Amino acid sequence: MTDKLIRRGLSRRGLLQTTAGLIGGSMLPALPAFAEDKPAIGSYPAGVSGSTAFIGISVPRTGTYAVQGEDELKGYQLAIEHINSGHDLIKKISPKTSKGVLGKELKFGVADSAAKPNEAVQAQQRFISENKAIMITGGTSSAVAVALNKLAQREHVLFVCGISGSNDTTGKDCVRYGFRQNFFGQTAAAAIGPVMVKEFGKGKKAAYLTPDYTYGHTVTKSMQDFLATAGWTTVTNQVAPLGAPDYSSYLLNVANSGADVLINVNWGHDAVLSTQQAKQFGVLDKMKLVVPYQVPFIARETGGLMQGVYAATDYWWTIEDKFPLAKMFNEAFEKKYGYKPEWGAENAYVSFAHWARMCEEAGSFNPPDVIKAYEKGETLPSLVGDVHYRPEDHQCVRPVIIVKGKQQKDMKSKEDWYDVVEIVPGEGLMQKPDAFGCHPGDYT
Repeated sequence: MTDKLIRRGLSRRGLLQTTAGLIGGSMLPALPAFAEDKPAIGSYPAGVSGSTAFIGISVPRTGTYAVQGEDELKGYQLAIEHINSGHDLIKKISPKTSKGVLGKELKFGVADSAAKPNEAVQAQQRFISENKAIMITGGTSSAVAVALNKLAQREHVLFVCGISGSNDTTGKDCVRYGFRQNFFGQTAAAAIGPVMVKEFGKGKKAAYLTPDYTYGHTVTKSMQDFLATAGWTTVTNQVAPLGAPDYSSYLLNVANSGADVLINVNWGHDAVLSTQQAKQFGVLDKMKLVVPYQVPFIARETGGLMQGVYAATDYWWTIEDKFPLAKMFNEAFEKKYGYKPEWGAENAYVSFAHWARMCEEAGSFNPPDVIKAYEKGETLPSLVGDVHYRPEDHQCVRPVIIVKGKQQKDMKSKEDWYDVVEIVPGEGLMQKPDAFGCHPGDYT
């Protein structure tokens, strides 16, 4: 499988690269174009008038979130390969899938968003205009996810959200044409908060490192709100720009704050760098560290600084002992890519598998029909057990996994970074559908 990285400054001709996502180069049988008695909307039916359907993918392949973006991309690629080949794992999630979606072979293009909303929107607009993308996806930055929400609603093309931790994605910035599978600020706080209170006690003082955009602000707010119920107070909230090269001034304020616990909300390389510098400046000798929204690869990248640290996450590979589909995914992913999947890849895979199922259930790529299939709220298989999407805000109701970094002496393999402390059911973690101001808009 090949794809071409879309970089800033490339020519228009060089911007797009489609790729079939096939196994062993095998081609799906050519199918006759079909016509449905539905009015044209968005890129439908033009985008599925032939034997293929195109998906636009935008992930950060450069910048502070690049490592996580690559993991997410691998999940998308594996899902497309499995959908096109009719893999057994896809059939477990989408039983009506044979090969392709509604018999259409999936092709895709990849854009480097660099975690910048404008770049993601421009690339996806071209995928829609030039390739008639029937669905778009991507994220890793919630600012990108929110921007793509708005693009999807305007263009009437489904947006299946990639990594996005902001409450706003399915809150005040929700749209009819957007769906999110992964956990987010509210559910992270509601899951890890009780663990923190049990471990550290009531009435503690917290210091926050917060990235200055929608993800950071909403995750920090959710943590503050929950911990306040146990008498915790915020002694400092240090807000830094995305991609900050140096956290010394912020960490000096943290060190002098008298905090008992440092809650690092930073993500990607920002989380790695700020955690490393917190250790260098002696902050972690003064207070405990918690990562409320776990960052894929942070344990590896920080060289053991996650030992004994609690974190909330979407997925951790050792849950395969409890969930057979997780085991199937882990084995397929590791065989293809040579490492255990992190949660960016899991979210990408499951999001695509659910979208394929909704198209099959609707019997159509017509966007309103696919949206209404999601909005039935039916129970769906996933890698973490049964889940469902809420019709009111299009948020998947799914478990949050609490992990604790293992001591090096207890690791059974080089990727055995965490113990799973608890798998917290999703239903009790969710806010009411309208609590964050979701008004999704119209179908047409």
